[in-house]
Amino acid sequence: MKIIDWYIIKKYLGTFVFTLGIFVIISIVFDISEKLDDFLKSSATSSQIIFEYYGGFIPFYLNFLSPLINFIAVIFFTAKMADQTEIVPILCGGASFNRFLRPYFIASTIIFIVSMIFNQLIIPETNRLMTNFENTYLKNQDNTRNNIHIQLDSNTYVYLESFDNKTDIGYRFSLEKFKGDDLKSKLMSDRIAWDSISRKWKISNYTIRYVDGLKEKMVSGTEKDTTLDMKPLDFDVRDNIYSAMNFRELNDKIEKEKIRGSGIMVNLELEKYKRWSYPFSTYVLTLIGVALSSRKVRGGVGLPLGIGIGLSFLYILLIQFSNVFALKGGLPPIIAVIIPNLIFGILGVILAVKAPK
Repeated sequence: MKIIDWYIIKKYLGTFVFTLGIFVIISIVFDISEKLDDFLKSSATSSQIIFEYYGGFIPFYLNFLSPLINFIAVIFFTAKMADQTEIVPILCGGASFNRFLRPYFIASTIIFIVSMIFNQLIIPETNRLMTNFENTYLKNQDNTRNNIHIQLDSNTYVYLESFDNKTDIGYRFSLEKFKGDDLKSKLMSDRIAWDSISRKWKISNYTIRYVDGLKEKMVSGTEKDTTLDMKPLDFDVRDNIYSAMNFRELNDKIEKEKIRGSGIMVNLELEKYKRWSYPFSTYVLTLIGVALSSRKVRGGVGLPLGIGIGLSFLYILLIQFSNVFALKGGLPPIIAVIIPNLIFGILGVILAVKAPK
């Protein structure tokens, strides 16, 4: 790499880190002002608020804002270079526009790699801290889920009249096992509770009906420990738990959902594909940013920066629309996460072709 490459990379990463830091600080200030009353009313300690809630809040927003901040940072420092007539000598010196883009994409690759690591490894763990704090101290919601029907495997079905996520206790439990179309056994219980130490379910006041053709046998008891392919998390009524699952947990949940069919497959797949597609927006937005701001215009950096901020909001709006169509309109999740990057990628290529050479 040449001196100009290092110059652009340092400008790029320096502006990006500085702008990202400012936006995160602003986000924290607004969040504190919004949730201050909730913090004071809750029983959470100061250390829990700092290390659990904001320990998850800061990494989440660092990663969430990075593509858009990257976009604004690219437009800002590139427009400033154009305004100071730094780009014209580079292009007039024989460097092609594609060669001019090289240091931008080297810096984008660094941001992409960091964002991918955050998405797959770090964010789920920090999100777990934040969501646990929110669900414990900030969100007053009904923790009970009613009339639960799930399929554990091809021959085993479970029904619960209600399940309390706060106590991990279910009521009016039944477990049916089939062989083909024939019922082989049915367990009915008044109460089932999760034992977090033994990692088993405790079934109370149960009756098991065994069926063998025309023969039947009934067995009753007061308490029974059993291992079932289900956990309290499977009955969670909260809508923020998927972002707290790591890559392995998310894939395991998707495989189980293929059998159970409880209606959350779209949410799970959307969360999975977003973790892969979101970092790619760094390349797309960088291409658009350079193409928009490399031309010297009257008014300095104001016009390119204004256009960039407008496109940022349009990009966020497009992501929200595609997510809604996936959740409510039947659009495949993988298509929903590709559409924003595809549309803006085409826009970036068109702008790059028309950019001054």
